[in-house]
Amino acid sequence: MYIEYLSLVNFRNYARLELTLPQGPVLLHGANAQGKTSLLEAIYYLATCNSPYTVSDWQMINWQAEQDIIPFARLSADVVTSRSPLERVEITLVQDRNGSDQHTRKDIRLNGVPKRVMDLVGQINVVLFLPRDLSLIEGSPAERRRYMDATLCQTDRAYCESLDTYEKLLPQRNALLRRIGEGQSGLEELAFWDVQLAEHGARLIAGRQRLLRELESIAQHSHLDLTGRREMLEISYQPSFTPTLDGDGQMSFNVRGLDLHRQMEPEEIAPQFLQALEIGREEHVERGMTLLGPHRDELRFQINQRDVGLYGSRGQTRTAILSLKLAELEWMRDCIGEWPILLLDDVVAELDADRRVYLLDRIDGATQSILTTTDPGVFSASFLQKAAVWQVAEGRISTG
Repeated sequence: MYIEYLSLVNFRNYARLELTLPQGPVLLHGANAQGKTSLLEAIYYLATCNSPYTVSDWQMINWQAEQDIIPFARLSADVVTSRSPLERVEITLVQDRNGSDQHTRKDIRLNGVPKRVMDLVGQINVVLFLPRDLSLIEGSPAERRRYMDATLCQTDRAYCESLDTYEKLLPQRNALLRRIGEGQSGLEELAFWDVQLAEHGARLIAGRQRLLRELESIAQHSHLDLTGRREMLEISYQPSFTPTLDGDGQMSFNVRGLDLHRQMEPEEIAPQFLQALEIGREEHVERGMTLLGPHRDELRFQINQRDVGLYGSRGQTRTAILSLKLAELEWMRDCIGEWPILLLDDVVAELDADRRVYLLDRIDGATQSILTTTDPGVFSASFLQKAAVWQVAEGRISTG
């Protein structure tokens, strides 16, 4: 899988960019705030319809376009995959102004045909390495949930559809809980929403369990290599609702966490999730919110059975994240049957010499990898010799 041609209009630093990309490694170098990261963001956005840097689409429209009658940005790419010799993916962002409010419309086309976001996700597969990936360990549970969702949505259409539905159901159930608390609705009205929430939530729990079980198995090998086989990495999925099945086939609830080695299917999880929602109704009404479900899941990392987020050093955190991202790369390659596109935003300079060599060796076979740096000198002469080394300055790319 690789991008053959990329076009950007009014996107971030780029008023206009037309770029033919080669296979193999591409190294973008230049000072900060020149457009290196924006190019990676554009490719990631074309793959996922989300930005890793902002939640507001209108912020991606070039500031100079603000003077236009209808400010807009357009991103398009010709992508080659093993499934298709060539597909054109195009997204247009149009800024609607209504007084002080700013709203951005998103027009998506695949080979010129209008599509939904759901239809686009998975057409391009990417794995993104960022210096701030450390927040997956040091940051909030919401960041870890976003990581699981973004990874799964690229490869599992059913998961992505259930996530979209679940995120629409949850605020409606919460609104109903508040109306019940105010005496405007009855408890019996929860039945419909609970069944729907349990069905789609069960698919999220099963998908996350499967993902983390498979990532842990792969990441452990990298982590042992990077630590001289001294440290064992474990990934612990801690759903707020933990379904189990005891020896008699009766439902029970394990508060310690979900056993990653016993994969449960959505059909097993859904009735237990529904039961848990029913048991918790009174407390949910009292609090005016749904207190259990995938929206409250947690993910923790342990090294030698000690929580890295609480007790790990900076070096241990970096090593754990590097192992996780390399596992994500191998996992996605296995899922789609080919290398995804690799995007590495100034991460090589963050690593010591040994980890730098290990990372570049592991991604050496990628069909296309795009890396950014402020200092090409951190790369070996052998890497620079085989890479396309391009300079980025003021939203322009010199490919000579």
